[in-house]
Amino acid sequence: MQKLELKAVSKVFGAGTNRVQALNDVNFEAKAGELTLILGPSGSGKSTLLTILGGLQQPSEGQVIINGQRFDNQHGKAADAFRLNHIGFVLQSYSLVPYLMVEEQFRLVDKVKKTGNLPAQRFQEDIDRLGIGNLMKKYPGELSGGQSQRVAIARALYANPDFVLADEPTAALDSKRVQEVGQLFKDIAEKENKAVVVVTHDLRLREKADRIYQLVDGKISLEKGTD
Repeated sequence: MQKLELKAVSKVFGAGTNRVQALNDVNFEAKAGELTLILGPSGSGKSTLLTILGGLQQPSEGQVIINGQRFDNQHGKAADAFRLNHIGFVLQSYSLVPYLMVEEQFRLVDKVKKTGNLPAQRFQEDIDRLGIGNLMKKYPGELSGGQSQRVAIARALYANPDFVLADEPTAALDSKRVQEVGQLFKDIAEKENKAVVVVTHDLRLREKADRIYQLVDGKISLEKGTD
């Protein structure tokens, strides 16, 4: 079973009077087949936790374990290759290439990750569910925040990762789209047996989650689910 774990993870920024404890002794797990939410207010450490889960930052203390193997001590090309092939990110900044049309964003994925991406039929199903089929010839600068968010979700899913890590993926969406995206993430977890982790303060996603953590002031607690 695909599994992503944090064991006694802490993250500190700065030193002395500028020292900030972003995460404090965090224990966490996300399993294949489950949609896991990490809820918390702004500034609680949610984005820091997500980037540590995906290997974009290293913890100050503790371990990141993926499928039983240490990930926090991997660096360089090995870490980059693992992220490329196994982890899909949906970041708040969307990270769309500004000079590429929407359809070209997916071709870029094909160039970088040459195998293992979604087959055409499954990709079209995601496009339809996210309602972005009419955006393919548009550039990121022509999209609204909600449209950019949905394109970013589709691009992360297109790479067919084992783990999907999403940072506030519904922040710019109306309630109808929130329910559709929440169901999409749940279906991906259950039907495709992937581990999906969403950090958010959007309580509208609670009903879709198999496991819910609360993160407040860098400390985490399990609200729903079993370890």
